[in-house]
Amino acid sequence: MAVTVEQVRYIASLARLRFTEEEEVRLAKEMSEVLDYVAKLEELDTDGVPTMSHVLDMRNVFREDRAIARITREEALKGAPDADAAYFRVPKVIE
Repeated sequence: MAVTVEQVRYIASLARLRFTEEEEVRLAKEMSEVLDYVAKLEELDTDGVPTMSHVLDMRNVFREDRAIARITREEALKGAPDADAAYFRVPKVIE
């Protein structure tokens, strides 16, 4: 399918782009080549080919999401350099 320079100008105006005449001619040629390639792909027989959502075999590589036992507040605060009964104490950083 041949793309004309007028079509390139129209598409450029929609995208608010400006091209020189040489660029318009080059883009018309390149767009035509892309559309010819897509037309060639449409000729392929894809019957029996499973639909894919990704080209790579996707699998979950993370661990199973399951609940585990938590540590208690006392256990968490046991190793803190400065803590009161319920919280870590840290130096003031905002005045």
